[in-house]
Amino acid sequence: MTGAATERDRSAETPIWLQGSFRLLFTGAALWALVVVALWVGALDGAWSLPTVMEPLAWHQHEMLFGYLGAVIAGFLSAAIPNWTGRPVVTGWPVAAFVGLWVAARLAVLFSAYVPPLVGAVLDVGFLLALFSYAARQICAARNRNKPILIVLLLFAAACGLDHAAAMGLTADPAIGMRAGFALILMLIAIIGGRIIPAFTRNWLVRRGLTDGLPIMANRFDHAVLAITAIALAGWVFSPAAHLVAWLLLGAGALHAARLTRWAGLRAVADPLVFVLHVAYAWLPAGLLLLGAATLWPIVPVSSAMHALGAGAMAAMTLAVMTRATRGHTSRPLEADGATVAIYVLVNLGALLRVAAPLLPFDYMLSIRLAGGLWGGAFLLFLFIYGRMALERLVKS
Repeated sequence: MTGAATERDRSAETPIWLQGSFRLLFTGAALWALVVVALWVGALDGAWSLPTVMEPLAWHQHEMLFGYLGAVIAGFLSAAIPNWTGRPVVTGWPVAAFVGLWVAARLAVLFSAYVPPLVGAVLDVGFLLALFSYAARQICAARNRNKPILIVLLLFAAACGLDHAAAMGLTADPAIGMRAGFALILMLIAIIGGRIIPAFTRNWLVRRGLTDGLPIMANRFDHAVLAITAIALAGWVFSPAAHLVAWLLLGAGALHAARLTRWAGLRAVADPLVFVLHVAYAWLPAGLLLLGAATLWPIVPVSSAMHALGAGAMAAMTLAVMTRATRGHTSRPLEADGATVAIYVLVNLGALLRVAAPLLPFDYMLSIRLAGGLWGGAFLLFLFIYGRMALERLVKS
């Protein structure tokens, strides 16, 4: 029996939900996003208190950043790395152990008023280090070009540890770990988005014979935009109130807006799977502009900027990537049905309302609840449609 045949036999014997970490991690991430938002809105409304030693806002930020996004990144890499390297997909008990570590970390952090906070910190950072170890082993063994992602993963794990240290009162700046993690995710969106968005758009246009005005692929302009963005975000991490940093953020936002116009997004509006990537990326320049403006002009709420980047750029981009990856890796057609379009509409409407909430002439908490309902509706629909898609074996007629 050949090695390939043996691999196929093992795959057939393995439960579908253990055939690649992305299946459980994408599903778990979406479920956890719903739980975090529900618990946070309830705590903000005074309906209940949270059983964590973290302040409610700090817990909400930590769990959306290192909990939800940590799972999405891990799921994405578990699906992408075999494609990048040609190495086999990890299946079976290592998947169960890896996902179990993520679940244990989430529960330990949530119940850190009863579980020693150090336990949650070790589990949380341990999950990200396990991801780094897997990615480094696979990428280095294949001599793949994606080694820079390993640096981001290691820094992200360090930022997670720093955020736990801040919650234990061990840092002078209680938000530096959060800002560092936030900045790293934004850089990932800028780097990976700059690769996949013009490439997917170009491929879609070429398949339809539309060969004029194709997206401009990465060149020196893009490298300059990434460099300026890295400098601006590094400045924001260490000196968020500095006016020079604010102007750098404004400049980076303007450059990303210009970058987006080079990718011919309006020509791909007929394909929601492609067009949503452009919409999600548009939140990045919007958020950077708002973040810079919030420092220079206090009339602009910092919370609006943070939610443009978090509820907008990060959530919309991750849902766009998770829907596309789930379809691709479960042998479904890369087509967006009505439910998928509804996911995209809901997450963007929810983000828009949350960004605008402090400025609207309505009750603030009502706006927050409506925004949370729209945004959460996107994740609930993702769970119902794509959770089943990921966890059920495709039966071909």
